[in-house]
Amino acid sequence: MGKYYDDFEIGEEAVSAGRTVTETDIVNFAGITGDWNELHTNKEYGAKTQFGQRIAHGALIFSIATGLSVRMGQTADSIIAFYGLERLRFVKPTFIGDTIRVKQRVESKSVRDEASGLVTMLNEVVNQNDQIVVSYIAKVLLKRKG
Repeated sequence: MGKYYDDFEIGEEAVSAGRTVTETDIVNFAGITGDWNELHTNKEYGAKTQFGQRIAHGALIFSIATGLSVRMGQTADSIIAFYGLERLRFVKPTFIGDTIRVKQRVESKSVRDEASGLVTMLNEVVNQNDQIVVSYIAKVLLKRKG
C-alpha cells in the first residue's frame, strides 16, 4: 500500500531494488527511440572512445530508474501525476553489466489544495560501486489523506 502526501517526511530516505543493465536493454531502447548512436550500439566504435566500451543511453538509465522507483511502491495508491523533473544530470557512464539502484531523499513538500500535495525528491541512480551515474529532482503530485 502506498503512502500519501501526509505520510512523507522531509529528509526521509529510501532505496530501490537493483537492476542489471543488459545489451538487450540497449538494443531495445535504441529500437524504440530510434537512437542508434554508435556509442551505444557499436562495440568496435565504443572500444575507441574515452570509455573503452559501449555505454547505455542516459535516457535509458533514467527510464529504468523511473521503473525502479515505481517498484518501491511508495506512491502506488496515492499518485495523481508525475509532475516533473529538475536538474537531470548524467554524471558517469553506465556500462553493459552494471547494476543500478535508486536512492531517494525527500527534499520538500508543498500543499496544493485540500486533496493534493507536491513532494520533491532527490533521486540518485547509483551503480554497483555506489557511484552516482544519474541525478535528478523528481516532483510527484500525491493525494492527501481524508
